[in-house]
Amino acid sequence: MVTTGQRPILLGLDAGEHDDERDELLACAHALSIACGGHAGDEASMTRCLRACSAHGLRAGAHPSYPDRAGFGRTTIAIAPEALRASILSQCCALLDHAREIGVPIEHVKLHGALYHDANRDPALAALVLGAAMEVFGPVTVVGPPRGALFDFCAHGGDPFEREGFADRAMRPDGTLVPRSEPGALIDDPELAAAQALRLAREGHDTICVHGDGPNALAIARAVRAALDGLVRG
Repeated sequence: MVTTGQRPILLGLDAGEHDDERDELLACAHALSIACGGHAGDEASMTRCLRACSAHGLRAGAHPSYPDRAGFGRTTIAIAPEALRASILSQCCALLDHAREIGVPIEHVKLHGALYHDANRDPALAALVLGAAMEVFGPVTVVGPPRGALFDFCAHGGDPFEREGFADRAMRPDGTLVPRSEPGALIDDPELAAAQALRLAREGHDTICVHGDGPNALAIARAVRAALDGLVRG
């Protein structure tokens, strides 16, 4: 873990989304947000990621999404609120069951893909999905954009919140991600990703994300971790 002053800066990795994730990639992170069946993830991948958390001392978190495996959770889907709530409960319970078997606590929740952005724009949706997650896990840390409905939900309830930035994605001035369909949306140069991570850390972000399914994920994760580890302590 890295600090600037007294505030830790974490390297987070979205994990459990592909079968070919290497243990050395997972070990680069401080925290894993683990897909739990909505957009990706199954019993084998959840177990693999949780065991990596245990072996390397990583923080384990849930990465629930719209129930949309066909679209990898990247687009908004039409779903009734109660059906979405039931899906989030199911995803979180599945991860918690495996975490208990391995003896790893679930310490944070980070929504995935379209649900991450939709819930951050809609207070009612934020309350629905975070309420369901916390019904399963208790008052865990929420990871999300620096501003918006997710932050407001946590601020109102006194729940811990970590402001997230992305090392491997282009970001707009309002903090939202440039859609993957647009040119330049993905940052696959490790030096550029590390530079963006440093800038975001110095701007006050608490955690910097690298996507485990990126085209150059291992090199980027290593570069970002080295950059964060090299920050001068305040």
